[in-house]
Amino acid sequence: MVEKNAAYREPETERSAKAKRVAVIVTEYRFNSHADVILGRLLGDFQYRPSVEVVSIFTDQVPANDMSREAAARHGITISPTIGDAIRAAHAGGPVDGVIIIGEHGDYPTNEKGQIEYPRRRFLAETISALDELGLAVPIFSDKHLAHGFDDALWMYEQMKIRGIPFMGGSSIPHCDHVPAFDPRHLTSLRDVLVISSGGLESYGFHAMEVLQSLAERRDGGETGIRSVQLIDGAGGEAWAVMDRGVWPEDLLLHAMAAFPGLPAAHPRVLEPDPALFVLEYADGTKGFILQFKRLVEQWGFAFRCKDGKVIAARCDSDLERPFAHFERLTRLIEAFIITGKPPFPMERTLLTTGMICAAMDSLFHGQKLDTPALQIRYDCTEG
Repeated sequence: MVEKNAAYREPETERSAKAKRVAVIVTEYRFNSHADVILGRLLGDFQYRPSVEVVSIFTDQVPANDMSREAAARHGITISPTIGDAIRAAHAGGPVDGVIIIGEHGDYPTNEKGQIEYPRRRFLAETISALDELGLAVPIFSDKHLAHGFDDALWMYEQMKIRGIPFMGGSSIPHCDHVPAFDPRHLTSLRDVLVISSGGLESYGFHAMEVLQSLAERRDGGETGIRSVQLIDGAGGEAWAVMDRGVWPEDLLLHAMAAFPGLPAAHPRVLEPDPALFVLEYADGTKGFILQFKRLVEQWGFAFRCKDGKVIAARCDSDLERPFAHFERLTRLIEAFIITGKPPFPMERTLLTTGMICAAMDSLFHGQKLDTPALQIRYDCTEG
């Protein structure tokens, strides 16, 4: 678990002379968007003292409540007309040292599977094209999952891999403190894990996938990948019905729920009759489950069973109110990554979790469990 204030930050008086310079590529920058709570911090909002210097911004969309133009004017930062211009940064004396892509929020189409088609592949493709032109391979951070389709995600991964581009992606939630804290050495013997989630199936389900994978990847033998994925939408209480059939472990749910303070003293099936259920089978036989409520909880939590039968449960301590301190943790990690070029976890995690949520949405669309040979992705979480 990442400790608070773990990422080194240069003193403010030294930052402008020594800081790595970054381009930030966003879908839109408006109040409470991911651009607001990440880019805003890099501009010094929320009493944050950044260690990198934003020298150019590209916005794909400019809504009526846009914040980018005012923020850029206040800080003397150029709004670039293209992604290539933002990365070349000719206005600031030369190319940037890192790229931050925030392809979340904005007015984009939703496909037949219920996925918002954010332009993350396009953003990365234009970024790579500019870096190729410059002969550079600078660190790239891309917020949340790589793409809404696994073929696009795999292309993005391969393009960065062959160029040796350092990459960091994913969710802010795995970096939250665990309450209560536990000895992470227990994760080496993890056999089954259940994550509690809430919100939209894809948008918040991805956060749950990231929480699940950040735990499961620590088991002995390293990551072996996912054999099958199923998403049950919960209509008619189907998630509870399959629990009664022994498909997923009720005891892990009850342990995980106990980590949430203030919940009513009743079984979750009474409080919420129609949660969605994700069922993931790993190649080595490990089982992962996500129960996604619509209203019962607002944070993420989990419980996992060790080989000796011991069950450990905790809540991910993400803030529910602005300024959302878990994004401060993520922003510090992004800065440390840009400065060192060393990601805090392997890029294969983001490829795998992207594939997991894409396969889940495919499963829901087709109404069946799907075998996932393309997701048998192996990696060692001690690398990277």
